[in-house]
Amino acid sequence: MRRIIEFGTTPDDLGPRQFGVAATAGRRRSLGLPWPAKLAPKPAPLANEPDTSDPLPRADVLVVTWTRDEMKALADVFTPGIDPSKRWYRYDRKFEDHLPSIRNGAPARLARRLGSYHPALVGKRTVVCFKSELHMNQDGVERDEGKATLPVADLLGQLIGEVAPSLVITVGTAGGTFADHELGDVVVTRAARFELTKEFRNQPYAGKTYKSGFEVPTARLDDALRLMKVHRAELAEPDFLPPTKRYLGPDGVPPQAIPGIENDPDIKIDGRDFKAFLPMLTTDFFEFGTSANRLDKKACGVEMGDAVLGLVAKQLGATAPDWLIVRNVSDPVINADLPLSPHNMQTHWAVWFYEEYGYWTSINSAIVAWAMIAA
Repeated sequence: MRRIIEFGTTPDDLGPRQFGVAATAGRRRSLGLPWPAKLAPKPAPLANEPDTSDPLPRADVLVVTWTRDEMKALADVFTPGIDPSKRWYRYDRKFEDHLPSIRNGAPARLARRLGSYHPALVGKRTVVCFKSELHMNQDGVERDEGKATLPVADLLGQLIGEVAPSLVITVGTAGGTFADHELGDVVVTRAARFELTKEFRNQPYAGKTYKSGFEVPTARLDDALRLMKVHRAELAEPDFLPPTKRYLGPDGVPPQAIPGIENDPDIKIDGRDFKAFLPMLTTDFFEFGTSANRLDKKACGVEMGDAVLGLVAKQLGATAPDWLIVRNVSDPVINADLPLSPHNMQTHWAVWFYEEYGYWTSINSAIVAWAMIAA
């Protein structure tokens, strides 16, 4: 999981916000997306340079993401032209207060901050995009058996208090649970469930499901699907060949390549287009859907943090904002016939899919997050 979180990280990501020539070198790509009139997302830089310990600005919507590839995709959609590694604002407010709850070696300790952020506009809606350095799976200090600290919950409460949003969206990658959910599909759900077997297994929230009363707006879903198809070719899987030419057929000729799959991204609401109120499954270990574990019976996707937002909303009670989960399928359901030993080929392929496609699948979930805000 650490490898996925930090995949592609550079010294710029860990350093301070940059200015001048260094900040504009190697500018971010332009996605060339044909946005509806007056609804193209655009960056909204702060009038005055904030200190890293300043509170976040207020906004209508708070969008939180988790890994570097997810951050790059979110930036290219919501703050186009701005390299988040160099130009997003750094945020370390009350970092020292959080530090005792963060284990040694966690990403936040390496970065010496809680996250990075940048304001944006979608029409008249104000948005704060935030990349967290805290992660449920990476931070916990186990003080009692099965009861580790959860500093990311404190962080989410802190962010909500400062931004005062009417809606919080957590966005990013997830493992697919349905066999027919393709690479790059986006799952939108209003529920999350903890499935905890490691350092959080004895916490009172273990096994709990949280639901949001938010009514999913659908007016911009057709626009989102049209935008998602612009870069559909980036989701095409390569032809499959054996790893060496020693895998010969009975006639001594290498077998023909298995043609790659041309994925066609789609949007799934609550897992099955409003037909099943399925939660996102939040685990404290690296779990992914396989053809044998049948996670589709439990959830519309699997990842490692979304239920924390549901927990925080529950704790906030009547003052909690609406919340929504928007996750892309960065690794489809993995073939359970692949061997687990002596080398775990199932995990190998799950990680390979993320590293190969995580940025482009995250473009899709960022687009769907835009559709939720624009509508």
